[in-house]
Amino acid sequence: MFDKKDYRNVGDTPLKVSPITLGTMTYGDQNTQAEAFQQLDYALEKGINSFDLAEMYPVPPKKETCTRTETIFGNWLAKQKRDHLIVSTKIAGPRRNIDWIREGNLSLNKKNILQSVEDSLRRMQTDYIDLLYLHWPERNVPMFGEYKFDPSLEYKDGEKINWVSIEKQLDVLGQLVKEGKVRFIALSNEWAWGVMEFLRVAREKKLPIICNIQNNFSLINRIAELGLTEIMFRENLSFFAYSPLGFGHLSGKYIKNPTSKGRVTLFKGYAKRFDKPGVQKAVSAYIKLAERMEISPACLALSFVYHQWFVTSTVIGATNLNQLKENIDAYKFELDKNCLSKIDEIHLSCMNPAP
Repeated sequence: MFDKKDYRNVGDTPLKVSPITLGTMTYGDQNTQAEAFQQLDYALEKGINSFDLAEMYPVPPKKETCTRTETIFGNWLAKQKRDHLIVSTKIAGPRRNIDWIREGNLSLNKKNILQSVEDSLRRMQTDYIDLLYLHWPERNVPMFGEYKFDPSLEYKDGEKINWVSIEKQLDVLGQLVKEGKVRFIALSNEWAWGVMEFLRVAREKKLPIICNIQNNFSLINRIAELGLTEIMFRENLSFFAYSPLGFGHLSGKYIKNPTSKGRVTLFKGYAKRFDKPGVQKAVSAYIKLAERMEISPACLALSFVYHQWFVTSTVIGATNLNQLKENIDAYKFELDKNCLSKIDEIHLSCMNPAP
């Protein structure tokens, strides 16, 4: 499926990943273990060597399903050649109120980070994690669906800032790297200040340096272009783009049938970041452009993300094998300059409607 040149280094590390990473967040809820195995086997057959997990998966997060994804993946991983695969997982922090993870002990302090990693290793039946993410920042930042920084939400105890410092987070991550339990570290859902601060502190204190950022990026959310892309270029950081289809919106299915089966309709209130006034307008315009190009809306959306200069790997997911096949096949299609120009016209008329 992929040429040798398609596999890319993650930052300055020796990790070489396929341009597509298989996301697993449906395993254990929308997908059974048997269905998950079918997807994982197919992805591997197609040359995908990168797999993305998180301790909180599947989504939406629920007490009764939490951590199932890592367990299912571990049952598959135990039968694979481990050193041929790049396995990523994520530590949940305190910015989301998921009180059943570690009994609500979510602060990114030493105890919680160490416990999170030990638990993930056990569930995934492996001795090491190739790429360990902090799933979202410890501090006050805009979260899913938000885009404005609000100082009034700062974590404070009186006048004292009350969040685990980046240095302390890096210190314990460094311990895990030294022990061989984690190979490299990365950030997810992070903003420009956080990325630069993690780099600054790591260099000053001679602690592990982040190599990758995994953030939302799609035709309806290009916020990464507003600052992060320059940082990634100048600091040689990789970028894994997630949600390239915007929770299925960019496939066009919710325009054609608002009750179409998917996370948006199955889990009421879960996809609020897409419940914005400009989303339908932008998606409709991209559907019309895809029709003029005689390709599917999903192919347009995926190809756009796949072939961005700063995207190292795109995290895709599916609830059935046919969807997965179509999403992987879209990598073969590359948009021409005229189409990219039309995309930018739409973008500038309805910029980032789903932050």
